[in-house]
This record gives sequence, C-alpha cells and structure tokens, in this order.
Amino acid sequence: MVRPLPEQVDTCIIGNGPSALILSYILHGHIPYYKGGHQDELLDSKLIGRRDLFDLSPDLYAHFQSSLRYSTQALPINTLLDTLLRPNADTEVNSTSLVEWKLEPRRAVSHVALGNAPHTGGQWVDNPVSASWEIGTLSYAEMLSLPGYSFAEHYSRRHGKQMADFQRPSRTEVADYYAAYPEAVGIESSIWTSTNVSSISRDGAKGFIVNVGSHALRCKHLVLATGIFSVVIPPPRFLAPVASLHNDRAPLLVIGSGFSAADVIISTSPRRRIIHIFHWDPENRPSPLKGCHRHAYPEYAGVYRQMKLSAIAATKGNLNGHAPAPGLRRKSSYFPGRDWENAYEGLPNAEVVDVKVDPDGDTAQVTIRQLDGATIIRTVGGLEYVVGRRAEMNYLSPSLQSEVVGSPGSTSTPGLISGKTLRSRAEEDLEIAPGVFIIGSLTGDSLVRHAFGGCVYAAGRIMGTMSKSAPPTPKLDGKVEADIRPNGIAHEDLHLDRRKMVQTR
Repeated sequence: MVRPLPEQVDTCIIGNGPSALILSYILHGHIPYYKGGHQDELLDSKLIGRRDLFDLSPDLYAHFQSSLRYSTQALPINTLLDTLLRPNADTEVNSTSLVEWKLEPRRAVSHVALGNAPHTGGQWVDNPVSASWEIGTLSYAEMLSLPGYSFAEHYSRRHGKQMADFQRPSRTEVADYYAAYPEAVGIESSIWTSTNVSSISRDGAKGFIVNVGSHALRCKHLVLATGIFSVVIPPPRFLAPVASLHNDRAPLLVIGSGFSAADVIISTSPRRRIIHIFHWDPENRPSPLKGCHRHAYPEYAGVYRQMKLSAIAATKGNLNGHAPAPGLRRKSSYFPGRDWENAYEGLPNAEVVDVKVDPDGDTAQVTIRQLDGATIIRTVGGLEYVVGRRAEMNYLSPSLQSEVVGSPGSTSTPGLISGKTLRSRAEEDLEIAPGVFIIGSLTGDSLVRHAFGGCVYAAGRIMGTMSKSAPPTPKLDGKVEADIRPNGIAHEDLHLDRRKMVQTR
C-alpha cells in the first residue's frame, strides 16, 4: 500500500541520499551538542558553553585558514562539523566523536524527504555507469557513517562480527546501509522513495507548492538535496552508434579521465582489450586519480600509472605502445589480473574524428586523431563515455529555477548542474534564495563526511535557532568575507594512506 503524502509540512527535502537523511535525523529532534575536549584549544574555548551546535557563527572557524590542521577544500562550516564528529580522523583509528546527539522531541519540525530512488541512499542506489558494484569506495567506512546508527553497527548486524579497521566497503554494502538507516534510527515515517516530484513553485509569501503527480504538498521551507550525480553527460551525437554497440568480444572504447573511467576499466574483463582516450595535463588539470595512494587505492593508482606510461610514450613519439623509461617499465602494476601490455592502449589528448559501423552491426571502425596529429583506426565493440556526471533542476518552476541557478546560460552545460554551479552562492549562504536551502554535493562538497555542516546549518535556520545576520568573517588584511567560505588547497584527506599515517604516530 502506497503511503499518502501529507497536505502540509514545515519543510520539504527534495532527495533521499545521505545529506537528506542527516537533515531528517536532526529535524526529528536529534540535537547536536559539543562535549568538549578538542585539541584545537582556540576552537574548544569558543564552543564551550554554547547551548547547542546550531548557532554556527563565522568566528568559530575564522582561524581555520591559518592553521595546517584544516587543509581541505570543504566549506569551513563542513570542516567544522567534520573535525568535531571525527577529530584527528586522518591520523587515528576510530577517533571518539566530540558531538553528542540528544533527542528533544519538542524541537522536532514536521518534514518529508522525497526521493525518486527505489531505496534511500540517493546516488548510492543508482549506478548509471557499467562498473562493478563490488569496487571499494573512495571513503573509508567511518567516513560514510550517519548519526545514530554507524556503518560499523550495521556491519556487525549484517555479518555478526566487528568490522576491520580501514574498511573500504563496496557500493553494494553502502547502498544496503543507507537503505536500512531510516528504520534503524526511527525516521522512516518522513522518508518517501520512488517518488517523482513533477514541479515546485512558490506559493506567494506562504512558502512553496510541491507537486507529486496530482498531489500538491505545501511547505514553508524547501531544501534541495538532489546531488550532482544523477545525469551522465551524454556522448556527442556522432558517437551514438558506437554507444549502442554491445559486443564484448571486440575492444571497448573508454573516454574519460576520472574515477568513473577507472571503474569501467577495472570492471571490464581482463581478457577484453581496452582503448582508453583521456585528457592529460598533470600540471594544470590533473586527473583526480593522480592523488590516489598506491597502498590505499591500488586499483586507481594502477590505472593512473598506465595513463602516465601512455603519456610518456606519446611524448617520446611512440604513440602505438608503451615505451617508458627502463626504470618505470620494470615496475609491476599495483593490482594483478590484467595483461596491461597487450590489453590496454592509452591515448592521451586524442579525439575520435570519424565513426563507421561495420556491415555486421556488431562493431565499428573509429578514426582517432592522436596527440601529434596523426590518425589511427581501431575496431571497437562498445563505448563507455564517462567524462562526468551532473544534475538537473527541471523540477523547479522557471521562476524558482532562475532564483536558485540564475539565467539558463549561467552554467557551462545548459540545463545541467555541476559542483561548481552553486559553489559561489554556497560560500555566501546555504540559503540561496528566501526559504530555499542547498545541502550535500550541490554545495560543491561531494564527500559524505562533509555533508554534516550544511545540514546542521540548515536545521538551525529552519528551527529558528540561528541568527540570519551573523557577522562576516574578518580577513587578515582587514577586509571581510561572506559568512561561509572555502579554505585549504586540496582534497588530500581523501587520498592519503591513513594506515601509514596512523602507524607513524
């Protein structure tokens, strides 16, 4: 039996991924409190005595940019909650959280979270790329945990044993955890799955009208938590005939430079030949695979190594094979199982210039222009075009979409939203339009561990416990910044081999 939606709630969350689940947990009346004891004495002194963690004024993180402790590109507010929830997480095993969640039902706010995925988990439920569900996640298990019911607890419940340290769970395991989470923490009454929102518009000064089929739901606050990974960027039209081929006996053409491309390569049968076209500019625009430590992420480091060897060969003029320096050639791959010399052909900064489907309809001849301008022809039996994923906000009315995103031409890919689209708006305020909040990867922070700050911030505003006119953050030169701003230089916290860091302490 399908549960009917209510007629009216205070808050409507669009999405049912990790950030939506965190916010729902808070809006159910689970209030975060600081327990004290952070090693950053300045931060500790600022937090001691606060009633709760909702009033996240900029003075709390004003010193983050001048401290080596906080080297991340995440919004400072997300960095703040991360360091409280997992202090020294990159150098300690199972660090003790300094946040205590207290259930205070009187402070709960009526709300719903509406997601089109068949189970809670958002992008973790969907896999639009043909990659194995058993590849280990980028984040360690504790970094994927949500409040009230950790991944470790779920693992113990499922397997009857304690989870090992430095666990990189599979996508299947993560999806199972997020699907079980609502019932485990008692928030399932506010979560809807397999629910398609057709349109959202303003209801005058009263709030918003959320249309789900023929049902109209009214709310005062709107929280967008749909993420930026729901739409795979499609291949150019002339490559469509190759994308429609499914002959796994012929080579696979892979176009892409990031994790999705690596996932496809890792998931492809070791016996199938791979022709890999990728962007190569390690100094100005490096592949995200470059930062993957060979011990923590051997499969990604292995793919990156093959890309690097191919780039070296290309610069030496040997574009049809590997010809690296002898020292590099002797090193073995970081993970076994594939004859890289014979089953992988990397073509840096190459492009497909022509496609001809063979008469049998099972293969195609693709003409590829290489780095030096010369062309080669390869027979392929399929294409994986994995150059990125985006989101779309066509569920918002044109006027509301204009408030949130801006003019149609304000995005690099018209109609699609990337992590950069709303970043500058998020740096000013996560309430990007009156009554409209963004959380999760829409803010530009894609890691689950960096979703908490935005959720606590939005909850504070929604519950009316946080002042909207917090003072701006002073800069060292006397100028001021917006209330929320990014800091740091790189996502090094994602790619470090934490096992070795812990061992050296």
